[in-house]
Amino acid sequence: MNTPLLHGELVRLAPIEPEAYAPVGSRWGRQSDYWRLLAAEPPSLFSAKASQKWLEKVLEGDSRFSFNIRTLEGDRLIGDIGLDGIDWVHGDTFVGISIGEKDCWGKGYGTDAMRVILRYAFTELNLQRVSLTVFAYNPRAIRSYEKVGFVHEGRMRQFLNKEGQRYDLLFMGVLRDEWLRANPI
Repeated sequence: MNTPLLHGELVRLAPIEPEAYAPVGSRWGRQSDYWRLLAAEPPSLFSAKASQKWLEKVLEGDSRFSFNIRTLEGDRLIGDIGLDGIDWVHGDTFVGISIGEKDCWGKGYGTDAMRVILRYAFTELNLQRVSLTVFAYNPRAIRSYEKVGFVHEGRMRQFLNKEGQRYDLLFMGVLRDEWLRANPI
């Protein structure tokens, strides 16, 4: 029997329900170590109500596929992942992922979720390329991306100022044919 489309070995991708997600996402956003890995800009603290309103507006866009990441065991909401800015003419998109529950960091959930979204991007949406950016000080994420087939494509030197230091922003990408060779259907 085939694995359901949006399921991996550890996680499944589920629709984002703004009312349920907003309190959890708001809590994650108040964790400085989470925010440090997620965004270049300084943290902005939002209430659950403000987060819900923002999320509802974001989800109205038509070039985005956004999902919650839920564990298969226990159906726990642990993060989110999405494809954004899809260029249908060239078959290109960016992927973004976050695991908000710290006790789930380093346990393979993010890698599994990335495998699932790449399968979706390449086999269902028929995209040619998926790109991402990652901060150079996040080796755990870099290793995870390499495991699923992303390769280093470039770097913006000293792009980011965090805690009084400058850090590089890395560009990584994976092509459909590379992914299919490593993941035969």
